[in-house]
Amino acid sequence: MRELIKKQALARSSVMEVLFFYTLIGFIFVLPEMRGAFDITAKQLALTFVKSSVIFAAWILSFKAVEKLPLGLYGVMDLSRVLFATLLSVTFLGEYFTAMRAAGFALVLLGLVLVNLKKGGAGESAPAKYIVMTVVSCFLNSVSEILDKILMRDMASGTLQFWYMLFMTLMYAAYLAATRTKVSIKTLKTNYWIIILSVLFILGDRALFIANGIADSKVIVMTLIKQASVIVTILGGRIFYKEKNTLYRLVCALVIVAGIVVAAV
Repeated sequence: MRELIKKQALARSSVMEVLFFYTLIGFIFVLPEMRGAFDITAKQLALTFVKSSVIFAAWILSFKAVEKLPLGLYGVMDLSRVLFATLLSVTFLGEYFTAMRAAGFALVLLGLVLVNLKKGGAGESAPAKYIVMTVVSCFLNSVSEILDKILMRDMASGTLQFWYMLFMTLMYAAYLAATRTKVSIKTLKTNYWIIILSVLFILGDRALFIANGIADSKVIVMTLIKQASVIVTILGGRIFYKEKNTLYRLVCALVIVAGIVVAAV
């Protein structure tokens, strides 16, 4: 659902304009958390800044990819974050790479290969650089998820969200100033999709932070829940943008989701 709304927002405004107002509105929504946000250690603040920097780059790449790629293809390729989440969680969080996870990992990889094998399966004349942007953004998002899990061991979700959104807003503002990119507040009057996107983002991230705060929660399981919306993304591409190869992409997506389920067992 979020990717479909991103596509709508990007059809009316530039990538950087959407990103700036997206994060600014998100920060405004979490301002009430400021009351308890200063109960934080220097290490937690530094890790939150690293997380923000990672997502700053990830969003620029992913939003540019969403703007240029067929929506259905982006939805399937975005599932590649499962590969990175699995490898990073095993490496840095001590989660075990069992036989079931190995089988699930193989299924995910198979689905990603299949969607790029069929002629036209990777989208109607989709430039390879946007596929690369999608994969890199998936890796960076997986790094962020690992940092979430580490930070939420002893940090309040509201505190993390406040500093994260503050850093992100400042980063995008600095980027706009450095590149002399102009944005207009009037954008919000004509592009209400940005506001909708911001609300969904804040609600989704709060739920994810709370889940990460549960000691027994696994990154791979949360990735499954988060990525299950790929079906809506693929169907949205067909309904709203008349994209082709919908059935093929659904099959590839189901292979990947099956792999995630197997890995999560």
